[in-house]
This record gives sequence, structure tokens and C-alpha cells, in this order.
Amino acid sequence: MDKTLHPVTLDRDLCTGCTTCVKRCPTEAIRVRNKHAIILHDRCIVCSECIRLCPAHAKKAQVDKLADALAAHPYTVALVPPVLYAQFSGLRDRNIALTALLQLGFHAVFEVAEAAEAISAATQEAYQSGALDTPLISSSCPTVRRIIRARFPSLLSSLLPFHSPMELAARAARQRAAEATGLPPGDIGCVYLSPCPAAAAEMCDPLCCDSSAVSAVVSIAELYPRLLTQIKKVTQPQILATASPRGIGWGVSGGESRASFEHVAYLAGDGMENILQTLENVENQQFSTVKFYEFSPCTAGCAGGALTVENPFIARTRLSRIMAHPTELAPHAPIDPALLRWERHMAPAPVLRLGGSIADAMAKLRRIQEQENRFIGMDCGACGAPSCHALAEDIVEGMANEDQCIFLMREKLQKRLYGRQSDL
Repeated sequence: MDKTLHPVTLDRDLCTGCTTCVKRCPTEAIRVRNKHAIILHDRCIVCSECIRLCPAHAKKAQVDKLADALAAHPYTVALVPPVLYAQFSGLRDRNIALTALLQLGFHAVFEVAEAAEAISAATQEAYQSGALDTPLISSSCPTVRRIIRARFPSLLSSLLPFHSPMELAARAARQRAAEATGLPPGDIGCVYLSPCPAAAAEMCDPLCCDSSAVSAVVSIAELYPRLLTQIKKVTQPQILATASPRGIGWGVSGGESRASFEHVAYLAGDGMENILQTLENVENQQFSTVKFYEFSPCTAGCAGGALTVENPFIARTRLSRIMAHPTELAPHAPIDPALLRWERHMAPAPVLRLGGSIADAMAKLRRIQEQENRFIGMDCGACGAPSCHALAEDIVEGMANEDQCIFLMREKLQKRLYGRQSDL
């Protein structure tokens, strides 16, 4: 994948300028100008809301192609998230899917759920020893981290300082493969089979380390038909699975909480609008008894990712059945604890700031408020901005003009034609 490209792209030929995406973007990262959407990439948190909701299917996820990912390195490891198994009807033994991945051309497989288990164990240990202050917020979802640094920077210190399961799995898989093969780490490619494009954003622009150990991100939707064909051919699966049901449960909302804080008060929520409201509650300290928060922008957790193929609720049920099925596990060395922690802490994102200094920000805010007071306040979206406040901000920033407000434009036309102000 070209790391200069953004994980969410727009097909202008399909875009109708309907403003559906504009109204639902949680960071106001989309505008409609000249009858087409524009994505403000510096504001985008790759939550996939626009991909899911676009009635014209004009928003696309930019990830790697499977063939390119397989050919990029002499030795390639598939990083397999729990939700992949839930895409296939009737699959119970994870070893069948893992064996099928080898038949597709991967040299080895690594269950991301194994990394998830290591994170749960480290979280429990750190919490019980008093090394972590509560409340804690899960840092496993890249989108949640990005929205906190953009909209709720006061909560950054509450984020669990451990890498995501994807990143930890890549680091552990590369270390394990290098020891097994004798190859230099640079010859080992770690390919994440992703349910959402946020993984690509994490690979290209990691927030907690200098560079990601993930080499490529491939869509589950692209992989699905080829893997389904191979699964049907597997008669004698190899014993490749390494994760227990505790780690597999991370594939659905609440799975991390149950694995890490079974006997501690936790709150698990999914769906973008729900987690935004809850994050506001957390910022206002409205939940004094909750020690751990787990948030997933996707409905039902990763099972609802934009790059999956199965209904998220069916996938969640399937994953429960897979967890209950006895699976033979391969022996493996534990993941090195030194791989878990962030290499650096996240800083707030400056994209929603109004100015470099407080004085500049206050001056700009006054101009925005003055401009906003000229609008009727309906937040209709007809101007191509998500709200009257957003349009006022765009005008002050030089990105728009007030003629884009249909009400002000009508008022100007009324004055020009009749010499009077219309009743709005």
C-alpha cells in the first residue's frame, strides 16, 4: 500500500453530493463542494461511518491487494483476527481456516487473539499491582485512540499504554518467524487480515511508535471468496491455533473487558454515536464506579467492520459457537512482555484547534460566533457543511463563503429584487 494515500478515498463519479456522510462524520471531516464530497484527511479518524452510510457507495477503503502482500517479502505471515473465522458458516475448528491460509500462499499464520490474551494478562497484572491508575480506556481500537486525541484530549492519560492486538501480533510474529527460519526481520512480511480500514491508518501512521511492524493490510472482503474455496478443500487440518476462547472473544464488543476485568466494574459500548456520548460522560466524570471502558465504533465490535462480509450479529453468534468448540492448540512460546508497551505517548491532535495561541484562538472564535449569528441555526446541511457553526468556521478559515447558506442567499435575492428582507 502506498503510505502517502489515505485509507478512505472518494469516487467522484459515484458521489451525488447528498450530504449523508457530512451529517454523520464524528469529527466534521467531510464537506460537499460543487456537488461532490471532500474528505478533510487531517480530521479523518477512519471510523468507516461514511463508507457504511454512503447510499451511492462512493467512499472506498484503500488497503493492500492480497497478491501484492504475498509477493512483497520472501516469507509472509498472516495475522488472523478472531472475526475472520466468523465470516464462514459452519466453521468450528479454527485450524481449518488457518490451514487454508497456508494453502493460499502464506508461509505461516499467527492468531491475533494470542496477542489479545497477552494484553489481557498484562492489564490484569498491572491493575492488580497498582501500576495503572483508573479509570482506564482500552487502546485496542485505532479509531478510538484517534477520536480521543482529536475530541477528548483530556482522556489521553487514561488510555491503556499497550499496543493494539494487531501491532503486538505483528511484532511477536516477526520475532517468532525470525527465530524459526533464521531470516532477517526485514525479509518477513506481516499481513493483517483486516475487518476495517482503520488498521491501514495505524500501519501508515502509528500513534504510539515510530513505525509499525505490520507490512500490509488486506481486506477480509477481498480474501473471503478465495479463502472459502480453500476451506472447502481442507480434509486434514494442521494444528496451528494458539489462542484460547479468552482471546477469541475480543472479536466482539465486550470481549476485552470480560478477558481483562472479569471481576471489576467495566463498561463496553459499540456504535459511534453511543461511544461519543459515553466519552462525554467519562470526560465529565459521571461514572465514578467504572474502572475500565471498552469502546468500538463498529456495531457489535470488529464483527461489524466495514471490510467484513457477514452480518455483524450473525458473526457475533458464530464467534460464540467457535469459542465453545474444543480446538486443539499448537505449543508456542509466550509473547515477550517487552513488546507490549507503547514506545511513546500520544499527544493531542491539533486539527480541531482554532489557533496557535490562546489569544489567536479567542480572536478567531469571536469571528466564528459573529459569522454564526448571521445564520438561521437550522443545521440543515444544504451548504455542504455539517452545521451552521462548521460553515462559520469554514468561512473564517477561508474555505467557504456565506453565499453557500441558502437562507442568506435568499435574503440577498429578496433585497435585490424587492428591496426588503424576507421573513425567514
